[in-house]
Amino acid sequence: MDTAAMAAQARRVVDMVETAILGKRHTIQCALATLLSKGHLLIEDIPGVGKTTLAKALARALGCDFKRIQFTPDLLPSDITGTSVYNQKTQEFNFRAGPVFANVVLADEINRSTPKTQSALLECMEEHQVTVDGITYPLPAPYFVIATQNNIELSGTYPLPEAQLDRFTSRLSMGYPGREDELRILRDQVRTKPIDSIEPVMNAAEVVALQNGIRDVHVDSTLQDYIVNLVTATRNHPAISLGASPRGSMSLHYASQAMALLAGRSYVQPDDIKALAVAVLAHRVIVRPEQRIKGLNSQAIIQEILKQIPVPVAAVT
Repeated sequence: MDTAAMAAQARRVVDMVETAILGKRHTIQCALATLLSKGHLLIEDIPGVGKTTLAKALARALGCDFKRIQFTPDLLPSDITGTSVYNQKTQEFNFRAGPVFANVVLADEINRSTPKTQSALLECMEEHQVTVDGITYPLPAPYFVIATQNNIELSGTYPLPEAQLDRFTSRLSMGYPGREDELRILRDQVRTKPIDSIEPVMNAAEVVALQNGIRDVHVDSTLQDYIVNLVTATRNHPAISLGASPRGSMSLHYASQAMALLAGRSYVQPDDIKALAVAVLAHRVIVRPEQRIKGLNSQAIIQEILKQIPVPVAAVT
């Protein structure tokens, strides 16, 4: 499949999801770019702005199997991955798969559960497999985890450790809709919910083909240098105590390829990288405590780095 055909497929997904998530086209594009780069997504925002709706709408538009896990303090790792159950008739243990066995998995309010339960997702996200009682079970392809958390109400929560945050390709925030979009939401949902009318425009096999296809999107060597320069700057910034890892460089590289494809191009431009830099890098850095007290956050620092690092001239032209 050529670039134009793949781009048309991806745009149909964005258009379909946008019928349920109004006024958030860039957020939808970033979410789809994360999926196409074979990564995972963390959505951090207040309740009621459409985090769960985005996950459901994306799964439906892609024609993929969807499972939702509501993370609570009493949730156990086996509730997520599955467990072996003894069958008295056959006198054998049979594996009963957990809800992680789906193409799109929504880990809702992931920071409500204990670190032990949160860590049950690590193998799933990194190796796309689950190991129970010494037996490894492959997860379906494509495999995409969307985790949500409320960044306001933190009482009784367990912050995600840096090792798990680093597994998420990008972190997004939905934000409030604009006034006109909110009026449309009210009018459109008087009788029905727009998400109920979403139809699949792809299937799982086509999604996998698209994921493999974006790796052929050309990234100029000057842009690879640009990505590394951005990531290196996070490690040397005086307000940051821990910079982004090499996984951050790879995530930004792959996600920018997907963003270029969404724009209908077979090559990456600097704007593709800049559009994703905050989402991909901000959650991977730790801001020094004295800077947080002053109100400085990681997003603002990445924006500052983007202004400081020169954009490759050859790549622009």
